[in-house]
Amino acid sequence: MANTRKFDPTRRRLMVAAGGVAAAVGSGAAFADSADSLNLTFPGQKAKHFIVYQLNHHEHDYQQHILSSIQALLRRYGDSIHVVVTCFGPGISVVLKKPVRPVARDIREGVASLHDYGVDFHGCGNTLRTLKLTKAALLPFVTYVPLGAADLMELQHKGYAYVAW
Repeated sequence: MANTRKFDPTRRRLMVAAGGVAAAVGSGAAFADSADSLNLTFPGQKAKHFIVYQLNHHEHDYQQHILSSIQALLRRYGDSIHVVVTCFGPGISVVLKKPVRPVARDIREGVASLHDYGVDFHGCGNTLRTLKLTKAALLPFVTYVPLGAADLMELQHKGYAYVAW
């Protein structure tokens, strides 16, 4: 089944603006940081910043920290950042239709929401083969990559900053 949801940059702009409003309720310094971070681009304009996260553990706190970090980056850099999350090993379950390890509801919802905000998720084919699964086991919006580690390396060669927890 093909994914019919497409990235809508308006959603990301609203999130960035909401972050600025939320910061205004706090301290003036926090508002200034948010106001300075309204890095919005014109539709179709290429991002200025690129980052890839490695997600390879099954623990809820680990996964939540990664999702929270991505949310913070999206608020900070708006449309001027492109984020990829490469999932492999025990972390592959967050992008499987039927997870082989338990995945908390907030993590599943967070992954779907981040996808809606333009974050790309990659699923490791090597991990799938080890689990005797095919690329059809991935959520519809997940990009199949033959090897998660190779994906990380190739994205770094393309200029993506690499984050591992």
